[in-house]
Amino acid sequence: MSDPYFQKLFAERIGGENYGKGTAIYKFEKIKRAKRKALADYPDRQLIDFGIGENDEMAPESVRKVMGEEINKPENRGYADNGVAEFKKAAADYMKRMFGVELDATTEVNHCIGSKTALAMLPACFINPGDICLMTVPGYPVAGTHAAYYGGTVYKLPLLAENDFFPDLDGIPAEVKEKAKLLVINYPNSPTGKVATKEFYEKVIKFAKENNLVVVQDAAHTVLTFEGEPLSFLSVPGAKDVGVEVHSLSKGFDMIGWRIGWVCGNPLLVQAFSDVKDNCDSGQFIAIQKAAAAALANEEIPKQTRAKYERRLKKLVDMLNRCGFQCKMPGGTYFLYTKSPSGVEGGPSFANAEEASQYLITEKSICTVPWDDAGAFLRFSVTYVAADEAAEDALMEETEKRLKQISLKFD
Repeated sequence: MSDPYFQKLFAERIGGENYGKGTAIYKFEKIKRAKRKALADYPDRQLIDFGIGENDEMAPESVRKVMGEEINKPENRGYADNGVAEFKKAAADYMKRMFGVELDATTEVNHCIGSKTALAMLPACFINPGDICLMTVPGYPVAGTHAAYYGGTVYKLPLLAENDFFPDLDGIPAEVKEKAKLLVINYPNSPTGKVATKEFYEKVIKFAKENNLVVVQDAAHTVLTFEGEPLSFLSVPGAKDVGVEVHSLSKGFDMIGWRIGWVCGNPLLVQAFSDVKDNCDSGQFIAIQKAAAAALANEEIPKQTRAKYERRLKKLVDMLNRCGFQCKMPGGTYFLYTKSPSGVEGGPSFANAEEASQYLITEKSICTVPWDDAGAFLRFSVTYVAADEAAEDALMEETEKRLKQISLKFD
């Protein structure tokens, strides 16, 4: 079959004239295929899914009740554009109450249709062809993808265990720093679970000022902080001079599908984001913003969400340690990032985490996410579906039983 006339019209950023012809399979697609095969090959064996990256519960009933009320109000029917005052004020109040951060709700806060869209739009404010975006890996690639779309390049900062999962800012070459415009960080970090310290943020601020770049801190998992109190980048003196922080109601408020979050920080940077946003979307549905405002005002929601995932993570860590893994509680997020096995006693060896992950799902119907960006690690998520603590315990028991049927090796 001949190519369609528009085959040569695809932009180089998505593959150019070769778009759609590649045979490479993205790792998450490999996981999906392996899950389907495991279900087909072992229909009577429960699939234990630690690969899910989204909350397993609906938004709280109180939030859904507000949504139900607001959805029927005619004044909420129109375009929201750059947000409604109620949500901005709720976000500013939350930042003050949670982190002690003072924000002008009008000039230093704007909503986004989920943090993903914010991370996609922010590079448009800064990146020209030839500019560099500094990004930690492993991590969420969206900001880097869009930096590349604008002709920029991504310089990856590996999060290594020997560096305590912090980026080595001192090791960045001078020629890279000269062209860098953005530094994108993410703490509590997904997937490593590392939480930031005030000292690290102070170093980031100093680095930004010395190298004339903007900091974007992805704070999507901040509510899920288990090691100490949740820490905002903006709570550190000087942070508002150099950057913005991106927050989300997805992880900490069980509002995954609602697509609501906010960007806050330096007013001129927030304005730049707002100008780009104004040319990308017409705002999130006002009823959702008002329901989200109610969620932010309810201090019990994030407490309950945090307690649930902390409990699950403790159970997971204990169980995996009994099965030969060497892991400990993450400082935050609902992910456990742990060293991947190198093989099975009397069985295959694994060249990387992807091979280990594929073995676990193929042989034992245990789904994990592999990361090979900075060493071989597996990511376990505790967002599996379980109705109560008894169901959680049963899942841990079944997982342990299967893992002990094989003898995993660790280098």
